[in-house]
Amino acid sequence: MEIFKWKEQVEKERREKDEFFIVDPNSPIPLENRFKFEGLNYYSLNQSYRFELGLHEHNEKKTLNVEDTRGEIRKFVRWGEFRFKIDDKECAIQAYKVDADNQRLFVPFRDKTSGKETYGAGRYLDLLPEGDVNRNEKWALDFNRAYNPFCAYNEDYVCPLVPPENWLDVEIQAGEKNSS
Repeated sequence: MEIFKWKEQVEKERREKDEFFIVDPNSPIPLENRFKFEGLNYYSLNQSYRFELGLHEHNEKKTLNVEDTRGEIRKFVRWGEFRFKIDDKECAIQAYKVDADNQRLFVPFRDKTSGKETYGAGRYLDLLPEGDVNRNEKWALDFNRAYNPFCAYNEDYVCPLVPPENWLDVEIQAGEKNSS
């Protein structure tokens, strides 16, 4: 995707999410707090955190038990791995599915910004074949689209925690930050 269209698309998604948080009945922002909500806080767009990668699909797709914020166990299928470099450091991150028939890849992660500039429990990426896979069969792993789970805004929401295998030893200064 050319850089202008990419930036325009991500900025549009951010505006739409702010509007959703303000007006939608399903917003995680409690109704009584929406009047003071001024929008989400993001890192500036940075193309160096956007990768087009092949997914190294696992031959044996094991089920992984993942604890959520209420201490319950959720099951995910460990589907594949993305490999990339940040600041000359080799990184690998697992992509999961809720079941084998689901098309969405769920990529939760923590990094060196977690608990400082970003939500302490980690952030998420959601990838779909339509829209996130190009004609060369490469996935767009774009950390500029990383988002905080709803439990970051409202303790009534329950979110899966990031498995330790997706704790990255680098800073991902892209995507959603802590609320300002």
